[in-house]
Amino acid sequence: MENKKREVREVREGAFILYFEKLFRNDPLDEIFEITKEAGADELNISSKSLALAKNIDEKAEDLDAIIAEYSKKRSIERIAKINLAILRLGLYEAIYAEKVPVNVAISEAVGLAEKYAREPDVAFINGVLGAFSRSEAARTAGKKAAEDNE
Repeated sequence: MENKKREVREVREGAFILYFEKLFRNDPLDEIFEITKEAGADELNISSKSLALAKNIDEKAEDLDAIIAEYSKKRSIERIAKINLAILRLGLYEAIYAEKVPVNVAISEAVGLAEKYAREPDVAFINGVLGAFSRSEAARTAGKKAAEDNE
């Protein structure tokens, strides 16, 4: 069980790293993945599963940004640091579209990434946005929406 949790965390963190890099480059995620592999992806635990998750997040970025904009009362999307935006998109993607990830777990994992990679005030911002989402009707129907999208 612990090995499975560790593997899922590694996939998530790898997806975050790839997606964060994507926010700075106009290159396709496949190319970023190849460059990362050449540079030592094994040390960063970036796998093909990480790439798949990063691609899924990228495909839903517009929808995810609309949700972020709704729950971010203090910052517009354009003013959110790229690292925070990558974490928010990942957390929301998992909360809404990942069938096996409960909303509270998606938020907890996103906050964990923020604690590792973002600045301290940004952790509270990310937690606030995701927490506001989790208390919404949208979060309560997230599992239903994910199931419908996967049909």
